[in-house]
Amino acid sequence: MNDSPLQVLTLPTSPYPDQRPGTNGLKKKTHVFQSIKNYLHNFIQCIFSSIDLRDRQGSTMVVGGDGRYFNSTAIQVIVQMAAANGVGRVVIGQKGIMSTPAVSCVIRKIKAIGGIILTASHNPGGPDGDFGIKFNTANGGPAPEAVTNQIFQLSRTIEEFAICPELRVDLGTIGKQSFDLENKFKPFTVEIVDPVESYANSLRNIFDFAVLKELLSADNHIQIRLDAMHGVTGPYVKKILCEELGSPANSAINCVPLENFGGRHPDPNLIYASELAETMKSGQYDFGAAFDGDGDRNMILGKHGFFVNPSDSVAVLAANIFCIPYFQHTGVRGFARSMPTSAALDMVARATKIQLYETPTGWRFFGSLMDAGRLSLCGEESFGTGSDYIREKDGLWAALAWLSILAVRRQSVEDIMTDHWRTYGRNYYTRFDYEEVGLDAAVEMMLDLELMISDRAFNGQVFTVGEKKYQVEAADNFEYSDPVDGTISRNQGLRIIFKGGSRIIFRLSGTESYGATVRLYIDSYEKDINKLFQDPQVVLAELVTIALQLSKIHERTGRKGPTVIT
Repeated sequence: MNDSPLQVLTLPTSPYPDQRPGTNGLKKKTHVFQSIKNYLHNFIQCIFSSIDLRDRQGSTMVVGGDGRYFNSTAIQVIVQMAAANGVGRVVIGQKGIMSTPAVSCVIRKIKAIGGIILTASHNPGGPDGDFGIKFNTANGGPAPEAVTNQIFQLSRTIEEFAICPELRVDLGTIGKQSFDLENKFKPFTVEIVDPVESYANSLRNIFDFAVLKELLSADNHIQIRLDAMHGVTGPYVKKILCEELGSPANSAINCVPLENFGGRHPDPNLIYASELAETMKSGQYDFGAAFDGDGDRNMILGKHGFFVNPSDSVAVLAANIFCIPYFQHTGVRGFARSMPTSAALDMVARATKIQLYETPTGWRFFGSLMDAGRLSLCGEESFGTGSDYIREKDGLWAALAWLSILAVRRQSVEDIMTDHWRTYGRNYYTRFDYEEVGLDAAVEMMLDLELMISDRAFNGQVFTVGEKKYQVEAADNFEYSDPVDGTISRNQGLRIIFKGGSRIIFRLSGTESYGATVRLYIDSYEKDINKLFQDPQVVLAELVTIALQLSKIHERTGRKGPTVIT
């Protein structure tokens, strides 16, 4: 306990016009938060101001980050402002490290009022990289749109912020630190915790660790390769997979969190996790997984580099859901996927007669369904998978879910996937990302596309490419009515649906720190058993041609091709 009370100050500031949080919080180049006067302080104050003062007083908040550059500095500011804004206790992961799923887990376990996560997800880190701030509410999930809109409105009129500038926290030592503040009857408390333990306890109650330990360390154990990409998941992989479940220490790579992720792009796909993909091609390993910067995304690979498309991954988990003990106890309430995700999960839902929900992109839409007891398992095409034990997607959970299926079925990843296609059919799927394109050009292209597909004459139109014909069955700008509270979310992506179920989707992504990202998604269902094992890019070539002709995306954006193809 410090000897003299620390001073609480209210300091003047001026608003910034660009602090609208996206689906994953506010992301900007690091120097924006670091160098622009009060930019960080303004946004943090608006988060606190969005919480009713009566709820805020004496409350508990969780703070953690993915370890990227500026993480520790920002945490010190957040703690200083939490104390000045009446929060009674802040729980922080040691060294400021805590994965996004772990923050969600801890919020729910200790019944915190919410949490602040410092991450730009899968974006690069470092002084020239990106930084982000995300607010999760008391359910452990991303703040709903009503809250993020409130934060944005507050950011446009903010005139002052409260801070306790002399308060300094030791982030490296586990335990409690107490501080006396001016005009406060109770001390302000900071608790530094092991970032892994509470989360690991939850996983022990979900999976059969004895079965997994036998799979990974018994005499005939499988060989695995896990790549944490120098993000926050590294300590979790080491402690849970290696130390507890017995996987050899050298099965986990890039497990030390680095401020710049080792100069890499911490995005678990075949482009940015190419080191893992190349290693898996050797045939030495039976199972591979990579995780992104903040630990909520995953990529699954099988022997010889067999790639599991994320849309297929959630479908396989759904079809084998009772291989996971948690669902044996809770049952299955529903499945959900984001609209751009392939319809592979729909086929499982139809066969099992389990309710399926199609939502906009953004995990908060799943959280609403989970809170209402309607949803057990969900996924997004952007390498996100999760269940209702928390309110975030969870990369390590997904890897353990796959390992649980391998343990029960005693088959390879590839055999499980091909058996799935034979049973349910295959959704050939690809995504083209056009990153950092001019915002005006991207918006104008989307508006012109919407005008085109909204014309009555567009429905029924036939497109011929080579010998194939595709007839438009429906086209719209996707709109979602939340079945729980009736909230309507409009303008969630342009859909062109053809007879037979093939889809072309265009969407502007809101997760980049500058510029715009246009995403093009192609989804085509095939049930002919003789056509299940073709190259997706070959199968989908005709639909890609139609999409490029309709959008003229290369001409409109000045790009010769996509930045990333998944």
